[in-house]
Amino acid sequence: MKTIAIDSLEGIDAAATEFAATLGDNRIVAFYGSMGAGKTTFISALCRHFGVEDDVCSPTFTIVNEYRAADGESIFHFDFYRIDSLREAVDIGFGEYLYSGNLCLIEWPEKVEDLLPEETLNVRITASDDGRRTIEIDND
Repeated sequence: MKTIAIDSLEGIDAAATEFAATLGDNRIVAFYGSMGAGKTTFISALCRHFGVEDDVCSPTFTIVNEYRAADGESIFHFDFYRIDSLREAVDIGFGEYLYSGNLCLIEWPEKVEDLLPEETLNVRITASDDGRRTIEIDND
């Protein structure tokens, strides 16, 4: 397990760069963390690292946002907080996104774990009372 510490918001871009270096061939990343842990903020920094110029925001109501990276590749950002069943994820074509070969960044993966492939990279973001964040990457 790899751990990345973020002491303040000023360090988030460096943390995103460090995280990106650990991705390797992983294209599906599940971000676990409580409400307010910083999942969307970190995903935004990660998208900046890949050259996304669009505003990155949580797709809470749309379920998925698509961003274009500097290399022209799509990055898919999912937020499953508001879904009530796996059928909702299936109905939006979640499986097609997962096997597209594009980077898929997933918030609230607990809601769709039964659909996630074995090779999903699991990441946990935790927040401390002093505002620090810890990112734990299960890259085993």
